[in-house]
Amino acid sequence: MAPPSQRRVVLTLGLAQTLAWASTYYLPAMLAAPMAADLGLATPMVFAAFSLALGVAALVGPRVGQAMDRWGGRAILAATSVLFAASLVALGHVQGLWSLLLAWCGLGLGIASGLYEAAFATVVRLYGQQARKAITGITLLAGFASTVGWPLTHWMQLHWGWRSTCWVWAGVHLVLCLPLYLSLPSDRQVPTPAPVSPAGTDGAQRPRLDLRTGLLALVFAASGFISSAMAAHLPALLQACGIAAGLALTVGMLMGPAQVAARLLEFSLLRHLPPLVNARLATVLHPVGAALLLLLGPPGALLFGVLHGAGNGMLTIARGTLPLQLFGPQGYGHRQGLLQGPARVAQAQAPWLFGVALAQWQGQALWLSAALGLLSVAALLVLSRHMAKG
Repeated sequence: MAPPSQRRVVLTLGLAQTLAWASTYYLPAMLAAPMAADLGLATPMVFAAFSLALGVAALVGPRVGQAMDRWGGRAILAATSVLFAASLVALGHVQGLWSLLLAWCGLGLGIASGLYEAAFATVVRLYGQQARKAITGITLLAGFASTVGWPLTHWMQLHWGWRSTCWVWAGVHLVLCLPLYLSLPSDRQVPTPAPVSPAGTDGAQRPRLDLRTGLLALVFAASGFISSAMAAHLPALLQACGIAAGLALTVGMLMGPAQVAARLLEFSLLRHLPPLVNARLATVLHPVGAALLLLLGPPGALLFGVLHGAGNGMLTIARGTLPLQLFGPQGYGHRQGLLQGPARVAQAQAPWLFGVALAQWQGQALWLSAALGLLSVAALLVLSRHMAKG
């Protein structure tokens, strides 16, 4: 039987993922302050609850990946829409610290099973080695999640309060995301194509830990740390580098369009290059931008915003395409859970650790993220040589 139309699947998943990211991962940026004020907590405590959610996602990620391999991404995504809705309703009812932490634990379970990894697993089961274009298309559409989510969340919070905002987003999951996922073609019965090579799997077709897996997990963890640190501290970091507040805001606004532009480039001109080549290009952009900012000051700020945004956008695609290129579609969901676990932990710790570095070193803290970017480049070069020898 011919595989279903990629265009319809990509549009469906892209729209649903935009809403899912906007209503979960990007929620604290707009709601943390009013939530903390209403609950009588310090704002960092709300971000700590978000970090707990990412930690939960890291712990359950491999199990969720196994469930995707068994039941299909469509079923997991549909169930997660209900979980997201229930957790957001609970978040809107919290009265103190413990109920806040519990609600974010529920959202953490949803983050593990309802964002990019599940969407990527769905298209890999449907299209096998031909899923790269679909993965790129999904990330291209969902790249507007913050562009859509932040203004909507801010507007709802101003007019209705943070609790009602959580409940509205819960309704979005039930009224829009759930029907979108249920409209997808079933991927449970789609035969998984045989892997290009049996290397990296055991007899039960479960991924095993090897050098390639370790190097790829390192790359994803380092890039996750950089992305999370910049998302949390970019305005303060730029001002610590001597950038005026107005220019810092402009730099921040450039990052979203740069991400989308880089994904468009990946979708068109770069789609014929191996994902490993594109990943090396993506990882080098943040260190180059950081060096320009630190060496040139304000003239390098705009270049930093564009380069960091572009690299981050391309690395999001690499999270889906690199495991597919290196290991094939067999056991894809489980492997994604293994690979993304360290990245979730790094993302959870980045706001705090980079905040400490920023307080101690001011703008020179940017060398820390640049060094992690270069570590990713080195890991990918080692991976390329290992693949060439293999």
